[in-house]
Amino acid sequence: MADTQNRLLLPLLLSFTAGYVDTAGFLALQGLFTAHVTGNFVTLGAALALGASGVLAKLLALPVFCAVVVAVRLLATVMSRRWRPVFEVLLGLKMLLLAIGGALALRFGPFHDGDSWQAILTGMVLVAAMAIQNAIHRLYLGSAPPSTLMTGTTTQIMLDIADVILPGDAKGQTRARLGRMSVNVLVFALGCGIAALLFVHFGVWCLALPPVLAGASLLVRIVGPSDD
Repeated sequence: MADTQNRLLLPLLLSFTAGYVDTAGFLALQGLFTAHVTGNFVTLGAALALGASGVLAKLLALPVFCAVVVAVRLLATVMSRRWRPVFEVLLGLKMLLLAIGGALALRFGPFHDGDSWQAILTGMVLVAAMAIQNAIHRLYLGSAPPSTLMTGTTTQIMLDIADVILPGDAKGQTRARLGRMSVNVLVFALGCGIAALLFVHFGVWCLALPPVLAGASLLVRIVGPSDD
């Protein structure tokens, strides 16, 4: 029972963290997406058109994200030959980067200029942390709904709703997937909402929470590790 609960809880914690960090980063770092990095193409175009700051950070986000994902794959492959708890080590590394990103935000924020080196450094550290989360989700939680990209998940939810409405039998698997994915999207949205609320009241101090969330994910994994 405990193992089953941890299998369900860890992906939800990751989804909440992704929604929270993406929203907090967007608000604190002049429109930078730290988890859904391809969204920066849109905000980059808007920044160029409107003359807003943060252009360089948005340009750097995708290559930094890609480089970290490649590094995680290589590191996980090398470590797995000698160590069993690779997943836990990578979760710990993500927690460390979120802690560094939060410390940088508290030290240098608020960030009125998204192109300042302080804002860029803070943003890239957070991008690197979320790149680790994206990579380990694909590597170790492939059967769970994605924790960052909700467009594909929402599309599948709508398809499953249509399949449930259509006449026919043997819909148990579809209903189960629909339930899991719906909860996943709701938890992600909850993370977004709480991040926005805390940013309004506490500014960049809202970025002190992500390391705690990452620590909770690591604790869940350590207490009840699931099969890789």
